Amino acid sequence: MIDSNDPWVPWEPNEKEPWDLLRAAHLVRRAGFAVTFQELDALVAQGYERTVDQLFQLGGREDFEIEMAPIEQTIGSQQDPAALASWWLLRMVGSPCQLLEKITFFWHGHFATSADKVADAKAMLAQNRVLRANALGSFETLLQLISRDVAMLTYLDSTENRKTRPNENYARELMELFCLGPGNYTEGDIKELARCFTGWEVRQNRFQFNKHQHDTGIKSLLGRSGHFSGEEAVRIVLEQPAAATFIAGKLVRFFCTDNELDAELLKPLAGKLRENDFAIAPVLRKILTSRYFWSDRSMGQKVRSPVELAIGMIRTLGLSTNMYELRRRLSALGQLPMFPPNVKGWEGGRTWINAATFVERINLVVQMANEAANQSGHRSIARMLVFSAGGQLSQQIDRLVDHFFAVRPPEATLERLVESFRRQSGGTNEQVKELLVALAAIPEFHLI
Repeated sequence: MIDSNDPWVPWEPNEKEPWDLLRAAHLVRRAGFAVTFQELDALVAQGYERTVDQLFQLGGREDFEIEMAPIEQTIGSQQDPAALASWWLLRMVGSPCQLLEKITFFWHGHFATSADKVADAKAMLAQNRVLRANALGSFETLLQLISRDVAMLTYLDSTENRKTRPNENYARELMELFCLGPGNYTEGDIKELARCFTGWEVRQNRFQFNKHQHDTGIKSLLGRSGHFSGEEAVRIVLEQPAAATFIAGKLVRFFCTDNELDAELLKPLAGKLRENDFAIAPVLRKILTSRYFWSDRSMGQKVRSPVELAIGMIRTLGLSTNMYELRRRLSALGQLPMFPPNVKGWEGGRTWINAATFVERINLVVQMANEAANQSGHRSIARMLVFSAGGQLSQQIDRLVDHFFAVRPPEATLERLVESFRRQSGGTNEQVKELLVALAAIPEFHLI
């Protein structure tokens, strides 16, 4: 139940809403990219509070970063923007800090920048490192760094911002898409903000402030007047009442629901951001541990994005997938990391599903199920799912439903599935593969 006075009060496991497979799977799907069946069992056993604490622990990834470093260096030295997506997909699969990777992906959609236009792998890698290093920290720090980021300025044609020709592109997107949202500024504010950024240039693939090209005159910005620099202007934008509400809304839409949000709903979260000087970790923890997050206003209220679908399947089944092939499939589904469609990022929600993409999504699951069916020994999916001839088929299907489904399918659908597979004997990899594909054809499978 949601507290009508404050839907963001903490949720506590109870007799009616226990910490179980269903809820553990919900948390790791939203705050990361899913885990294996064995890992999910371990999370249930260790308890809710410890699981949440682990999400926010950023240590223990040194070995992983050492492993990824030479891949980054190769991509950067070869200047291969196309390989960036494969590199990041590999990170999503292997990162021991799943929440950090997930919110880095959130910021990539928020500060959308495409390698297709930037055409500089080193610049895109540098931006990605900035997003990850500041993903759970101060939003103001992140915003100041992004405002001087080479990839961002290149993407928005702001590599030369002269006092005689102020470039309004970044100023417009800063207020409309990154901080305030439409209706919270004027065209005059855009022009004045652009003046604040004059002298901000890119030279030899580095940000440079050219004091000779900076407009030192008085600017009138969002009700304030002064000789504002770009850094001061960014702080003025963040001081606007709409800023905290806007950022809180973006976080809720990414981590909780695709549905429209009421401004009143966001007030406690906006207040939390203000109280913590726009630090992201405290407000994100409030979201992920709230009654709202664990209610039917959140659970099953998002369409699983292509990246969430693909990486979730890979991590759940313990696959070693060809990332270049995966890159091709994700491109066909409309979500390729490092290549957002425009500065607004991916629209998401119901736009992920149509007649063509639904077939492609099923094909993606078929491919991964085939890869999983070829595994043997301890990596056998039959063994991973604890699927055996001696077990009750209905119980095994229930286990799969708890792991893969945020919303339980109609009982009649599950009964038909049980009846269809009851005719088969044993629990071979091939049979489990067919069951996975059958589950993916159920519409509720594509909710998260």
